[in-house]
This record gives sequence, structure tokens and C-alpha cells, in this order.
Amino acid sequence: MENARIERAKASPTCRCGGKTVYFRAYNGESLCSKCFNDSIFEKTKKAISKYDMLHYGDRVGVAVSGGKDSTSLLYVLSEITKGHGTKLYALTVDEGIDGYREEAVKNAERLAKKLSIPMLVSSYKELFGFTLDEALQERSEKAIKTSSCAVCGPLRRRSIDRTAEKLGVNVVATAHNLDDVLQTFYINLYSGDLERIKWLDPSFKSGAANEEFKLRRIKPMIEIYEQELAFFAYLNNLTFQSESCPYMNEGIRTEIRLHLNELERKHPGIKYSTLKTALGIASSVVLDPDRSKKIMRCESCGAVSTGPICSVCQTLKVVS
Repeated sequence: MENARIERAKASPTCRCGGKTVYFRAYNGESLCSKCFNDSIFEKTKKAISKYDMLHYGDRVGVAVSGGKDSTSLLYVLSEITKGHGTKLYALTVDEGIDGYREEAVKNAERLAKKLSIPMLVSSYKELFGFTLDEALQERSEKAIKTSSCAVCGPLRRRSIDRTAEKLGVNVVATAHNLDDVLQTFYINLYSGDLERIKWLDPSFKSGAANEEFKLRRIKPMIEIYEQELAFFAYLNNLTFQSESCPYMNEGIRTEIRLHLNELERKHPGIKYSTLKTALGIASSVVLDPDRSKKIMRCESCGAVSTGPICSVCQTLKVVS
């Protein structure tokens, strides 16, 4: 805490442009006014898109909008930077079915999409799987199965996004995973020894089999932006976003990793950036079995493209049904 206080004391009262400072970046010593801060978020997003060749002329992009600060910021930023670039945006929202929590987020997403004149499609676990997340987790609890809520929700959410993207006819899905999200996922996969999923973190990696089969790319345009900066960006731009955290978020290890990384960043500003560089370097250096990556595997249960005989969604459905 003392280090953080000292860093804040270094902030200049004025931005480099002469405007009043509203945000201080401890990791590089920048004092930014509201305009320069906003501009930096747009530039960071455009830089990532260019660096990793995320978007091409004529792409139909489905932006996964949960209604939280990150995804609302992503939809807003992409709506600005794709103007006149031949890119068509669509908003896709998944309602997992969390009573007293998801309703607000879905309404926020719908309002923003309408304001930006972006077509939107909302799908739900109830519609796609026949149950809500609340119901699935209740079933899990009654069976006394030790599987975290995130482990249940994650595969179902990814499948829901894919199905919604197919309905919209998009060829790209943009998610609002920020720098913190990527680091947390890296450590989760590192601790579990999952090299394949670490490889998937490389923004330049294209999963050959699935890509050829569905022609669907997944991109993370905000991969180099801190989570706290996106929260401040949403606040500055009066973007209404989900005010409550997911009631199930603390069941898994992700929260512990988040808190640990935040504490390290407070003591050592910039450590998240350097760790991201290391994590992506490791991801890009991982070499997967070329025969396996070229072979299109099909789930024996549902027929979806899978990394094994039974896909993660069908494995999850066995747990909660």
C-alpha cells in the first residue's frame, strides 16, 4: 500500500496536453486527462487488432455483450473504430439464468445496442439446454458433485455463444477478455497442466480444424488493457453496466489468482504487463501434436467439434442433468 501511495504522489496535476489529470498510470508514469485517457483505450484496442490481424475488411463481427463493464466498453469502442471500414457489427448476449443478477445485465446490453443501432440477438441456457444455470447448479449440489460453478458455466457459455453466432451468420466473435482475464486464465491452465489451453491464449494461433469447419474466428481486442482501466473508461463514457458481481464467482480459483495479481500490481506497477508478455511468449512457443490439430474430432454424443471423444459440453450435461 505504501508503494501505491508513493506512486500516486508522482502524478502530475495536468496531462501532457495541458488538461486536468483524471487518471494516473502507475506502470508508465502517465498523467492523463479524460480525453487522452479515452484516446489511449481506443489506440490500445486498434493496436491489438492490427498486431494480431484480428479483423479484415467485410467481416461480420458478433460482439459478445454480457452487460458488464468490459463488454459494454468493447461494443462501444468497436462501434467507433469500425465506422467506414466495411465491418458489420452484431451484439450477441447469453442469458445464463441467474435469478436477480442476469436481468439487469441483459437490459443494459439491449439498451446500448439500441443506442448504437447495432442488431442484437439474446439466447439463453433455458432455450438451448432446457435449464437455467441456477437449476444446473442446484442439481449439481443435490448430487454432491464437486465441480465449480465456473467449470459448469464455461463450456455451456462458449457453446451458447457459438450457437448464437451461427444464427447471426457472423464469421468473427469478439469477446471482451482483458489483460487481467488472460493472465488469470494462463495461471489456471498452468496450475492444471493444460498445455493445449495455454496454446489457445496465443492471439496469433488459429485452431485449424475448428476454423476450417465453422469459418469462425475468436478475437480479444482488449487483451492488452487493464481491467481497472476498462471500468474507468465505462464510467467516463456514461456506459451503464452490471453493478453486481456474479454470485457464483468465488467458487473457483480465479478469484484467488485475481486478488494475488492485483496485490502484486499495487506493489510493483507494470508487473501484469510483463507477465502478459511472458504468458503470450510461452503460449506461442507451445507445439501441439500436428496430427491431432489437423484432425477434426467429433463428439461421440452430440457431433460437435471436440478435443476428445466426448466434448466438454456433453461432459457438463452429464454432471447437471
